[in-house]
Amino acid sequence: MTMKMALTAVLLAAMAGAAQAHEVWVERDGTGPVRIYLGEPAEAAPEGGDPEFANLKAPRILKVNHPTLVRKAGYIEAVVPAGDIRVWDNDVFKPWGADGAKEGVVYYARAGRTEVATQLPFEIAPVASNSSRFQLVRHGKPVAGSKVIVITPDRISKVLVTNAQGVVEVPIQARGRYILSAAVKEDGEAVLAGGAVRTVHNMTTTTFKVP
Repeated sequence: MTMKMALTAVLLAAMAGAAQAHEVWVERDGTGPVRIYLGEPAEAAPEGGDPEFANLKAPRILKVNHPTLVRKAGYIEAVVPAGDIRVWDNDVFKPWGADGAKEGVVYYARAGRTEVATQLPFEIAPVASNSSRFQLVRHGKPVAGSKVIVITPDRISKVLVTNAQGVVEVPIQARGRYILSAAVKEDGEAVLAGGAVRTVHNMTTTTFKVP
C-alpha cells in the first residue's frame, strides 16, 4: 500500500467514525427559537461548538418554507411556529468508502413531545402527549428490539431496548432536557445529497424539557 493509499484509508475511517459518533439534535425553550446542534450530546461542547459543527450547513426544517438560519457559536438558530419541530439533513458528511460500496448518513431530529403522530421517516415519538413512553418508528412501522439511548439533564447515558411495539419507558428523575437517540443501518442503493451510496446510517433524536 502506498503512502497516499494509506492516508486515504485513515481519512475515510476517521470520516466514518465522526459520522456515526455524532448526532444532530434540536433544543427549544417554550415557544422561542430552535437551536440545531451537531456534536456528541453526552459530552460538554467545547467553546465555539463541536469541531465537526462546520459540516452542519443547511438543515431542513419540516413544513417551514425557507426559514432564516442564523449561525451562532456552536449551533444554528431559527425562528419557527409554535409546536413540535422536526429537522432532517442528508448532507452533513459526504459519503465515504470505496466506489460501489460507499456509505452515508442521514440525520433526523425532533424537539418536543406534544404530538403523537410521526412525520419523519425515522422518528422517536411519544405514545401520548407529554408521555414518558416513546415509540421508535421507521416508515410508519414500530421498530422492535432496537437500542434507544437516553441522555439525562446531567449527561448520564442510559441504554433502553424497544419492546415488540417499538416502545421504551424513559425514566424521568430530574428537571431539565432529555435527549433520546437511535440508529438503524440499511443496505441498498440510495442517493444522498453527496452522491450514490450502498449503505445508509439513519440517526434520529428527540429532545424534550422537563420544567
